[in-house]
Amino acid sequence: MDNVLRPLIVIGGAVLLTLLVVWLADRLLMLADARHRETPLWGLLRRARLPFLFTLCAALLRGAYREARVAEDHAAGIGQILTLVTIASTAWLLVRIAAAIVESSYARYATMHRDPARVRRVRTQVTLIQRVVSAVVAVVAAAAMLLTFPAMRTFGASLLASAGIVGIVAGVAAQSTLGNLFAGFQIAFGDMVRIGDTVVVDDEMGTVDEITLTYLTVRTWDERRITMPVSYFTSKPYENWSRGGTEMTGTVTLHLDHSAPVDKLRTRLEEVLRECPAWDGRAWSLAVTDTTPSTITVRALATAKDPDDVWTVRITVREQLITWLTEHHPYALPRVNSAPAVPAPGQPVPAEWQPAPDRHPGAAR
Repeated sequence: MDNVLRPLIVIGGAVLLTLLVVWLADRLLMLADARHRETPLWGLLRRARLPFLFTLCAALLRGAYREARVAEDHAAGIGQILTLVTIASTAWLLVRIAAAIVESSYARYATMHRDPARVRRVRTQVTLIQRVVSAVVAVVAAAAMLLTFPAMRTFGASLLASAGIVGIVAGVAAQSTLGNLFAGFQIAFGDMVRIGDTVVVDDEMGTVDEITLTYLTVRTWDERRITMPVSYFTSKPYENWSRGGTEMTGTVTLHLDHSAPVDKLRTRLEEVLRECPAWDGRAWSLAVTDTTPSTITVRALATAKDPDDVWTVRITVREQLITWLTEHHPYALPRVNSAPAVPAPGQPVPAEWQPAPDRHPGAAR
């Protein structure tokens, strides 16, 4: 009878105690979250319930399984498994806690500061910090799990003896990887490019969608994803349309006939912009910037608060002005001049310029 009750009491008591402690902790976090609505930390910490459950249960069983006297012949193996589970679940718990703290800090910062550029910079930094913390915890946990095996301790001592040579070889072999790693830190904390920035790389315009320690993803306007090593942004030139502010000036170029009513076109541009929600109202202009023997070049300028709106302003202005010219001033559109040439005053008209005489209707063909 003792052989049955003892395992049930020990193992069942550990499980029940774990469930009770996790339930109490979750209730306390719920109360704290309801009382402190200004910070999402307590609500985010509730995501760590499952790893906390595994960690506490594995630790309690690790300390009490010998008292259960179950499978005593395999006590060492069971203890080893429980130790590995405890280490892995503890690492999982630490990653969840770190993620909750980082996300809570970013949420509070985004609430307190309304500058989109600063918010994107902090978002990029906290994302990389979170990934670095996760990587460090995972490496430490893996090392701790390996050191629980007696054979690995001897291997570790011999490995440390040759760490210098191995480090040199690994550094040479992983030179590009290490370069990308340090470039990732430089981008995150040097404020070179941020998540949400509009960039132009290799003649492709898009929005920075993800930044890691080794690569960067750009989402193009047609929903494609361009993945590039972060070292590209520290070694080659690129355009960052969001750097120093998101406001932009868009241009629309029209090639028109010399007879185009520029003043009326300027007035129409103002009307179009006032009806366009994407125009931010800062500035606009229209001027003749060039001329050719057959056309003039008219450039319209308009401002917008970000690259997306400036794109909308440009296509709206282009469509509206061309439609207006087509409907009200079609003569202003570029055309091929087929009128007879006019000689200079006082000069005879060359024979090849004169029109051919009309034939008599009855003339022979």
